[in-house]
Amino acid sequence: MNIKIKIFRNMYQDSVSLMQISAQISKLAGVEQASVAMGTPANLVQLRDAGLDDGVDAGPNDLIVAVRGEPAACDEALALANERLTSRPDEAASDAERAPPPTSLEMATERVAGANLALISVPGDYAAAEALKALALGMNVMLFSDNVSLAQEKALKTEARNRQRLVMGPDCGTAIVNGMPLGFANVIRRGPIGVVAASGTGLQEVTCRIDQLGSGISQALGTGGHDLHEEIGGISMLFGLDALIDDPQTRVIVLISKPPARPVAERILARAQAAGKPVVVHFLGAQPHDVTAPGIVPAGTLADAAAAAVALAQGAGVPAASVWLGAADAAVLAEAARAMPARRRFIRGVFAGGTFCYESQLLCREQGLAAASNTPVHGNTRLADIWRSEGHTLVDLGDDDFTRGRPHPMIDPTLRNERILAECRDPQTAVVLFDLVLGYGAAAEPAGELVALLEQARNEARAASGEIQPADFPLLISHVCGTDADPQGRSRQIAALQEAGVLVAGCNAQAALWASHVAQLQLKK
Repeated sequence: MNIKIKIFRNMYQDSVSLMQISAQISKLAGVEQASVAMGTPANLVQLRDAGLDDGVDAGPNDLIVAVRGEPAACDEALALANERLTSRPDEAASDAERAPPPTSLEMATERVAGANLALISVPGDYAAAEALKALALGMNVMLFSDNVSLAQEKALKTEARNRQRLVMGPDCGTAIVNGMPLGFANVIRRGPIGVVAASGTGLQEVTCRIDQLGSGISQALGTGGHDLHEEIGGISMLFGLDALIDDPQTRVIVLISKPPARPVAERILARAQAAGKPVVVHFLGAQPHDVTAPGIVPAGTLADAAAAAVALAQGAGVPAASVWLGAADAAVLAEAARAMPARRRFIRGVFAGGTFCYESQLLCREQGLAAASNTPVHGNTRLADIWRSEGHTLVDLGDDDFTRGRPHPMIDPTLRNERILAECRDPQTAVVLFDLVLGYGAAAEPAGELVALLEQARNEARAASGEIQPADFPLLISHVCGTDADPQGRSRQIAALQEAGVLVAGCNAQAALWASHVAQLQLKK
């Protein structure tokens, strides 16, 4: 295998665009691995770790395209990347569209009068400085970039609070502001429910469920995953909560986070109690009594948070729980497990969404099933080898462990699909549990390539057993996070999965409960 590299001197592209180009050239026949990234010190280390370095001489202002594979395929990949990176505007474009892009925030604000939000997606070494510039220009900030230190985050958010501005991030992957999806966001109808979330896929799940239940979103604000750490103090969540309290279009508020530091949780809950509007709170893994207070509605799952918010917005009673194992579902699962050999005992969860992996671990533990993970919840164990499952295993393929030198699995699901195929081939796998995340920035047809691999796995099982419908095959359980208005179309993706024999749950929590039930049935054999 050859490694070929092309360096574009003094060229910048945002990380989402680069991941999309990486995903496109990675799919070319004969390409084993590809990466398109800025030449920052951190990215050079990632290229070296991925075996794509080959003596790269590039600086942080340079853009690197690195490809490993067959020589002709590498040449084709470099040519395609060059085309994507250097293409000119269409001749029919307007003068504004053909104008050179602004090269500073100052130039951008001169061109777009009244702009008050900057979306920053630059290498982490430079992200904090750009965010400070945006704040100085009077703008709010969505900081998509990661690798920003806690000290820098605290300084940014303190400055923003002093200026009465909001910083979403660092590592804020999704938001919906005034109906505009930002980052990895879905197409959600407008409505009376506002959301503040320290979890990207958690925000996507709740907003999509709200849309599916017939309501809509006023604003959906991300905070970044570290906001509720004690060092940061929940500055962004508190600011977002105040903004939604003051917003006349918001009648119900939802707060989402992994377990916050206790002093931070107390400040947020005290502010929520004084909101004068109902506030639904879902701190993943928290006990309901820890968040129960006048004016606050605790939710046990992401789906429960959405259902409670919609009920409150419609003036209806809040359901005790929106996710449970019904008799009809239990019968379907029992029938699927009946013919499965007893050696198939384990759940193998393969997730693109980190919060989906986290929530699934929590729900499996509640059912008495401890698991291993690369991102274990309290009480679970850390995988000794992230590439090999052991017992019940739930992995987050979007974690840095898997994305160094590769696009995120929501953009390019190749690595996730290969892991699913490997779990199907493992004779101890009872259930393969996985998610499909739709929306802007995500893969165009995430079910398509996966369905072909699942058919390959079934053909292998048929050949081994001589049966048309092999009994010795794991059960496939999924959920699709998205809406029918998303570019990929949720109903279309669900139909493709169901045609391939996948059981598709209505939400992530339901999928995890289904998987747990099958595993418990197998343990009894």
